[in-house]
Formats: sequence, C-alpha cells, structure tokens
Amino acid sequence: MMGIKPLCMGLVFLCVTIQCTERKKTIDSNQEYQLISPDHKGLVYSGRIDFSNPKEPILYWAGTSVAATFQGTTIRVKLEDNGENYYKAIIDGDAAGAIEIDCHAGANTYTVADHLEDRPHTIELVRRTDSTSPATKFLGFLIERNGHLLESPTNDRLKIEFYGNSITSGHGVLDESGENNDNRATWDNYYAYGAITSRALNADYRCISMSGIGIIKSWYPLTMPEMYNRLNPNDKNSRWDFALWTPDVVVINLFQNDSWLIEQMDPVPKEKEIIDVYKNFVSIIRGHYPEASVFCVLGNMSAAEEGSPWPGYVESAVGQLRDLGEKNLFPLIFPYRKTKAHPTVVEQKEMADMLASYIKTTLKI
Repeated sequence: MMGIKPLCMGLVFLCVTIQCTERKKTIDSNQEYQLISPDHKGLVYSGRIDFSNPKEPILYWAGTSVAATFQGTTIRVKLEDNGENYYKAIIDGDAAGAIEIDCHAGANTYTVADHLEDRPHTIELVRRTDSTSPATKFLGFLIERNGHLLESPTNDRLKIEFYGNSITSGHGVLDESGENNDNRATWDNYYAYGAITSRALNADYRCISMSGIGIIKSWYPLTMPEMYNRLNPNDKNSRWDFALWTPDVVVINLFQNDSWLIEQMDPVPKEKEIIDVYKNFVSIIRGHYPEASVFCVLGNMSAAEEGSPWPGYVESAVGQLRDLGEKNLFPLIFPYRKTKAHPTVVEQKEMADMLASYIKTTLKI
C-alpha cells in the first residue's frame, strides 16, 4: 500500500480514514483518464512558484497551493518529489476530510477521490511542508475522460504575506506530544496561524518561511534578509519578481531563533544593533510594498515569555520607525505558551484569532 495514507495523531478532527491505493503507472496515458496540464488556464495558483517551465511548475514554499473546479467523479494529482514532502488535497472545502499525501520519490500519481457525485467539485492541493524540504514539481490533475474543468472565480481578495520561521511554517503542529516535532509528517502549514488568519480574512495567502531561520542568526548559514527575495529559497542566485504580486498586508514573525542563538555570536550584538537589524529588514519589506500595512508580531514561543527582552526589541523598532514617519506599521506580541515544543493546532488557532481580530480592527475591514 503506497501513496496516500491517513494521518491520525490524537487530533480526531484531522483523522481521515481512507483506503490507500497502489501507485498507478502511466495513469495519464490510460484512455479512461485525461491529464489537466499545469498550464491549463482553469487552474488557480497561490504562492511563489517557478513557472519557467509552465508544464512543470515548481513548488518550494509552505502553503503554496493549486486549485481547480471540475465536473466529474474522480480526481488524481501527479507530483514529482524526492519523497520528503507532504501535501493536503481538499475536496469541496472539506478540510476535516482532506486527503493527506505522503510523497514518494519520483513522479507518481495519487488518487484523491473516486466515486464522487457527477457534479461540479473543487479541489485545492496545499503544500504542508516548508522550504527546508526540497522542491516539488506539479505535473497536473487527472480526471475521467468525460469530465472537464469549469471556470474558476477571479481572485480579487485581500492579499496577505507572512515572513517567518518554524512557527509560521507549522513545524510540528500536529504533534500534541511534543516528542516528534522533527518528523515532517507532523508539519502542516494549513493549520499554522498565518493560513488560518488568511482564511478568516478570505485572503490570498503567501508564506515565506523556513524552520530555523532568524534575522541575525539561524541554525544554518542563511538568514531571512538573505532569503526573503528568492524564488527558490535554496538558491542564492534565485530572485523573486516582487512586481508579480503585491500584498495589502504583511506579517513578520521572526526573532525566536535569534533569541536562542545570539549568545553564540562573537561579539554578541547589543540591543541597539538587534533593533537596527530588525528595523532594516522592515524597511526592506516596506521598500517593496510601500502601501502595505505591516504587522510586526512575535511569539508564541520562549522569545515572548515574561522577562524576555525580545518583545521590547520588536516594539522599540516599530516605535523608532514610526518616529521617523513610518505609517501603517503595527506591533503585536502573542502570549507565551509554555508547551514542550512548537505550537499545536489549538495554539496556532489562538494566535490566528488574535491576529485576525487585530487586523480587522486596525484596518477596519
């Protein structure tokens, strides 16, 4: 039994019992099915995606999605992966009944749904894992021969972009025990606060996050100011074209990894230097998005605990930028939750509720 498998981790509402199906060989050449090519105009993409080959778009970032509306009873998805990534396939908006795809190495086809009613359906394919895992090529959807794609609605929603670390990625979000956070089967960006906030605001969502990253110091030799402008997060020569998509709202949630690692630096940065580096990153983002409302948030892990200086660094940076004439810049500190590891679904939902309410109130939307 291979391909798609149920994901049950003590979260009853996430547990989907399905019959796993064997991987199909050359299913797209079977006369019973037709391939919906990735360059089909009926598909709706969301995220920083490499379309240099429009028939094999490359997905790097957590929360990146491909959606379509189709008439038919069967839907399958074809992906080329190295075997480390997880995806979520949602039919007709039923996230609780979503199919969890555990990718296998190579180009493989995964059955999402069979025996649907023969009527219009929606499918949304969402990348659960973040950019610490290698990229995936999306090779198309498959529907039965007599099915067809329907026109998808135009996307004129609020646009919101998140810059963050493992908290924003949804690292370990499904691991209530706190013992298996590094198992990518427990990662699911769909249940991270940014994705939940975006759905609450009916917003088009972008997530630029990498587990372990910081602004000054990361767990590896790469920081957010070095990565934020990349299309391929793991290619130093790759560049994203910011003119392709402009958010109305930007959320920055960084400093957790810096707070853990900064004492390893020699010399250790002083308070002014820390604040200045944060201010500089906010200014860089502002340079790309001069009209956006920028929310500088922190938490809910140890950087936000009582007595920590890091909330003060964020608030001081925001205050100093405001004193320099910066507008539409807002701080928010998520309350510290003393849990064993990364925030769980419940904690992510708490942050999302707080952030969505703050954005609605602040922007009067």
